Amino acid sequence: MQDQVAQVDGMPRRAVLAAGATAGIAAGIAATLGTGTPALAAPDVAAGPGPAADWFANPARAVRPKFRWWWPDGLVNADEIAREVDQIADAGFGGAEIAAVHHSVKDKSVLDTAHHGWGSRPWRDGVEAALRRAARRGLTIDLTLGPSWPVAVPGVTPDDEAAAKELVHGRASLTAGTTYRGPVPPPAHAPAAGVTRQRLLAVQAVRVDPANSTRKETGLDPSSVRDLTSTVDVDGALTWTAPETGDWVLISYWTRGCGQQPESGPHSAPPAYVVDHLDPAGAAAVTDYWERHLLTPTLRGLLKVAGGAFFEDSVELETDGLTWTTSLPDAFEKHTGRPLLPYLPALVLSGGNQVFAFEAQLTRQIRHDFWETFSDLFNRHHVRALRDWAHSLGMTLRAQPYGLQTDAIASAAILDIPEGESLGFKNLDDFRCLAGGRDMAGHTVLSCEAGAYNGTAYSTTWDRFLRTMGGAYAAGVNQTVVHGFSYATAPGASWPGFAAFSPYNGGPGYGESWGPRQPAWQHLPDIAAYLGRVHGVLQSGTARADVAVFRQTGYAATGIGASWFTATGVPLGWTHQFLSGPLLDLPSATVSGGRLAPNGPAYKALFVEGDFFYGSTPTLAPADALRLLRLAEDGLPIVLLGAFDQPLTPGVPDDGDTDRLHELLARLLSLPNVARITDKAAVGDALTRLGVTPDVRHATASTLLNAHRVTRDADFYYLCNGKHAETVKPPVAAIDHEVTLRHTRRTRGAATVPYLLDPWTGEVTRIARYTEERGDVTVRVALQPGQVMIVALGRPGLFADRNGARPHALATDAPEVLFDGRKLTARSATAGTYTTQLSSGRTVTTTIPSVPAPITPGRWQLDVEDWRPGATPARTERVRRTLPLDALLPWSRIPELADSAGIGRYRTTIDLPSDWTSCHGAHLDLGQVSDTARVTVNGVGAPPVDRLRPVVDVGPLLRRGANVIEVEVATPLVNRLRVAQPTVFGAVARQDHGLMGPVRLLPYGQAVIG
Repeated sequence: MQDQVAQVDGMPRRAVLAAGATAGIAAGIAATLGTGTPALAAPDVAAGPGPAADWFANPARAVRPKFRWWWPDGLVNADEIAREVDQIADAGFGGAEIAAVHHSVKDKSVLDTAHHGWGSRPWRDGVEAALRRAARRGLTIDLTLGPSWPVAVPGVTPDDEAAAKELVHGRASLTAGTTYRGPVPPPAHAPAAGVTRQRLLAVQAVRVDPANSTRKETGLDPSSVRDLTSTVDVDGALTWTAPETGDWVLISYWTRGCGQQPESGPHSAPPAYVVDHLDPAGAAAVTDYWERHLLTPTLRGLLKVAGGAFFEDSVELETDGLTWTTSLPDAFEKHTGRPLLPYLPALVLSGGNQVFAFEAQLTRQIRHDFWETFSDLFNRHHVRALRDWAHSLGMTLRAQPYGLQTDAIASAAILDIPEGESLGFKNLDDFRCLAGGRDMAGHTVLSCEAGAYNGTAYSTTWDRFLRTMGGAYAAGVNQTVVHGFSYATAPGASWPGFAAFSPYNGGPGYGESWGPRQPAWQHLPDIAAYLGRVHGVLQSGTARADVAVFRQTGYAATGIGASWFTATGVPLGWTHQFLSGPLLDLPSATVSGGRLAPNGPAYKALFVEGDFFYGSTPTLAPADALRLLRLAEDGLPIVLLGAFDQPLTPGVPDDGDTDRLHELLARLLSLPNVARITDKAAVGDALTRLGVTPDVRHATASTLLNAHRVTRDADFYYLCNGKHAETVKPPVAAIDHEVTLRHTRRTRGAATVPYLLDPWTGEVTRIARYTEERGDVTVRVALQPGQVMIVALGRPGLFADRNGARPHALATDAPEVLFDGRKLTARSATAGTYTTQLSSGRTVTTTIPSVPAPITPGRWQLDVEDWRPGATPARTERVRRTLPLDALLPWSRIPELADSAGIGRYRTTIDLPSDWTSCHGAHLDLGQVSDTARVTVNGVGAPPVDRLRPVVDVGPLLRRGANVIEVEVATPLVNRLRVAQPTVFGAVARQDHGLMGPVRLLPYGQAVIG
């Protein structure tokens, strides 16, 4: 079956064709650079200290979180739209993405798509109202490319050239010597509604080979494939006699529209059908519809002022067969130098499952070639085409480039903003795939659809959200699109208003409907500022990662990680990202000083292992092997795990391919900066022998995760006590250990100063206790599960710090040392004398006099706003009541509040002794509290409460004598909804919310370290 192909400059034609196709992908990626699209990054840390400090304390709108804003198509009111933009802005968010989603509306007829469907005049008026108000408030508005997902537009019918297509098969079995007479075997699956035409692509006869069969696939002999297409008569009948040996199967292949409509439709009149994601006609149908029907002069002008990005959700093309496009056979032959039809038996799908198989290695190679071709068409005709169109309007393209068997890593490099999701991604390596594409292309933002949890509508807590996102930020995410904010109301909605996904299949649904309907909304500015500060840090400068993991197949959203790094390297401080072949053709893919992409992620090494998606086979395409050889010759350390002394090609090899691959690998493995190992446990030792160490180091394995960003003035380290996947057991425990951080921007001979950036308060302070050795700084990291710490390494005086030249503590037996104002200070909860070794060489003692004992308040007054259904679905009645409490309990265990939800204000008085002085202070430990909380002391607001460690320093607010402490707590609505909507929420158990404590005031004393 393997055709003879010409040699070109010593390389087989197939290798040249593959290299050309990959270079075409890379050219498309490279074309995104320098396009003049709007800047997406937060400003770099400025040379002067003032702007840097303000930049962190007051994050710009551009880096603040966004909402996914769910509309019931065009059934919206312009005044309500403006109000909701104001609500989003007042809560401290930076923008919203308008999406037509209404899974909760069972009777779709009430939405009347003919008058106010997606794209209708009312919808356009609503979009214009949103953009107009957003422009006034400094927000940006993103727009989905079509109603719901996948991308679809009205006017495309299932039979159109622009519609999504499928390849379906029919089959008939024949024993040796028997004759088949009759119609060509019909498709195994009936066409979808609206599909009226189907075309016979081919008919084949193939001998069954049981030796190639698997549990689910019928084995076939590839050398026996016979094309019978020309023997089919004009009436569609076929006559064929099987040879006298073996069993045979007749396979027919039919192409037709798949008839898929976007999720939870209809959304428009006429109905929208999903477009072909592999053909230029599909993207053209989308852009033509926008140009002809939606982009009025007014809308164009508003997009220039307040438009952000066009958005495409995950690519969930659904078919009972194989996703198809008319040009696939020609594209496959152009890419591989071989015709596609003889390979079709190994490719057809039925209900998502493979049907036939050749010999295992050949089957793997055929499927690799097909999906590589498929991926090229998707990235070229869909992703790149829509991105270029978005740029023509001054917009960017944000998309979730996964769901198909395509190179999502390469897609991430083409996109302005690749996006992952907390619900669909299985672990952090899924985000690291997209981060590799983003960073090699020199883009800034990796977005995340965040906060969707199955069955938790109106019971999601922000501490859960923050635990989820904590690890995602460490894996490269630096923008959050919160899932989500629902429009106020829709026909048939119940209190507390229209919700996109609740009820869902009769139950509570998933994803919150945030907004003023939620008691926690009044605390959202604290959450939004926290997220904005994290985003601001993680969008500054350039991302750095220790190691690039080469992935022969660039799928994402699979949960498949990297040997050693995922399980062993990350717990020791290593960071990694994934690259696929096309990224190695980018302009950034150069080596300087032993670093790959030195002006970008600056990988210190490249790691290559077998292809996880094809049985961990040690495969490399000759073109990729040549790229790796060139990188290694330029000085990049490379570690290969597995039998790469006998590599295989991922696709069907041309004559000479295997020999060429072996010759390239032999040259690669002969280099001193290249190591081949056979045991994944040896990866760390191999890197050490090559002189490669991580930027973050700690002596023992830990659940500490990290992300590293470099600006011209500082190294930023985001540290989070998290885990690879939320489902991994056991849960994360508190950590407390030393961590060494590398200062890559250090000027030779200059001192390195570590700063602590508090994302909750916006304060930046110099860390008072640390050691430094050749620019590497060791600090203590103590974090509760999910908690975050941000450290910046820079010059003395950065962030307007006036303590940069002052001595710091190298070691101390004091529980805490800090710079209080301009003084190095010891702090302790117990009296005593403490010894501190200073960086100046001195050793000094400090005495802290008596410290009051911890205080646990005994009685509280609880003032409750009990939120209940009001006169309309969007109205809430607030019933107020006051309860004395002798003990703190969850509302579910207080009889008067068992089914309540809302706001609780807990008030108590604490008496401090007469000898309380300015040398005393205290932390207020709230213990267990749910959901959000704010603290005031003597009528003055305390700093925001860290949801993952609810301990607040209230020292400056305290005074001797009586002190009134108030804790305001907002709960989720679920307990009230259990009784307000029992048919939807009645099966949900009562949840424990409120201030549960124990609440303790923990006094401390402090004294200047002399």
